[in-house]
Amino acid sequence: MFNIFRKSLATGRVTTPYPAQPDTPAAAFRGAPQLAPEFCQQCGACIRACPSGALTTEYLDLGLCHFCGRCAEACPHGAITMSKDFELAVRQRSLLLRQIPATVSVEEIGAELQRTINRLFGHSMHIRHVDSGSCNGCDWEMVALTGPVYDLQRFGLDFVASPRHADCLMVTGCPSLHLVQALEKTYEAAPNPRLVVAVGTCAISGGMFADSYAVLGGADKVVPVDLYIPGCPPRPQALLYGLLKLLNRLG
Repeated sequence: MFNIFRKSLATGRVTTPYPAQPDTPAAAFRGAPQLAPEFCQQCGACIRACPSGALTTEYLDLGLCHFCGRCAEACPHGAITMSKDFELAVRQRSLLLRQIPATVSVEEIGAELQRTINRLFGHSMHIRHVDSGSCNGCDWEMVALTGPVYDLQRFGLDFVASPRHADCLMVTGCPSLHLVQALEKTYEAAPNPRLVVAVGTCAISGGMFADSYAVLGGADKVVPVDLYIPGCPPRPQALLYGLLKLLNRLG
């Protein structure tokens, strides 16, 4: 007993002063991943390395993250490092989602999109627009992609008149009962592998008209959808980003 007292007196107080004072973690401690979007080159190495699917191009889900550090090890550009942050407790599950701010320019997105298209579709991807009952708001945003400001063709993408020449279908509007068959036939006419993008709120869920007797719902009620681009309408940059995301999914 006296030996225990003697050792305790010699050792001194070992109780941490935290939270009254900051507590410095050990050198080998791995806290939450720290993101530096300005260094990100959209290569996707970190996403492929994550074993739990906690990391996407849009957010980091700390509720899925195991703090294993594989994302930081895989990133060749130093966009992810493992911090010493351990004060991470929150009251709501949604607060564990850390949004990744978009810092990539349209030109950078387009360059990555071009590289992905070259790998998957041999220098080009042809798009067929399918209007299944839109107000034309999303349609005009798509038209803007073909103008001199965004110049979609410089990225190897272009719109075609026939679904038989298309690699991708971009659907706008909530499918009305009178246009369901047209959407189905357009999808069937497109050769495999074919992609489908739901553009805007109406194509995703039916939007304001979801409860109408004349509307079936979102485009995925009619054909399989590979990508959803929300917005009313989504801006041209959102459409470019969506196409890049879609192609990375295939790659």
